[in-house]
Amino acid sequence: MVDETPLRADAQLNKERILAAAEEVFLERGAGASLDEVAKRAGVGIGTLYRRFPTREALLAATYSARFLSFAETSRSRAADLDPLDALRTYLEELVQYSNLYRGFAASLGTVLQIGTAGCLATTGEGARLLARAQNAGAVRPDISFNDLICVAVAISLATEHDSSPHAHIAHLVGVFMNGIAAVS
Repeated sequence: MVDETPLRADAQLNKERILAAAEEVFLERGAGASLDEVAKRAGVGIGTLYRRFPTREALLAATYSARFLSFAETSRSRAADLDPLDALRTYLEELVQYSNLYRGFAASLGTVLQIGTAGCLATTGEGARLLARAQNAGAVRPDISFNDLICVAVAISLATEHDSSPHAHIAHLVGVFMNGIAAVS
């Protein structure tokens, strides 16, 4: 988990500059972009970047945290209106779409979600909740884990990240997966 102790004003400013620069660089060049470039664009040394974000995944998680929080809140508010299987399907489709924002991000998704930012925790918690809800309703096989969902999200993200209009392809692939995990009556 990223250290959340209060920062001095200058350290907080550096953190904000790093996150803003990371957002720009990752959007332009993808999740594998040079962290030296992020530091340079933020106007800080690479040591300052690594002191705040010791790994690329920690920086990705921090950069994505607000998006993941919003994603989890939207999913939670919508899920009550959907049957358990549809709620899980929608969650998985949207997780894949979120994973395609930064080119190459999908390959790090599983690791990023384990970092422990508020957004990562919310996204993981919501996915686990929806999976348990679908399993309790008898709609999803009991041997399916949240990690299985993440593996599939990564695979679908990688398969669709270069599509010019991936929504239909994502929906199709998620549908294939959901049919495979549905409990047989």
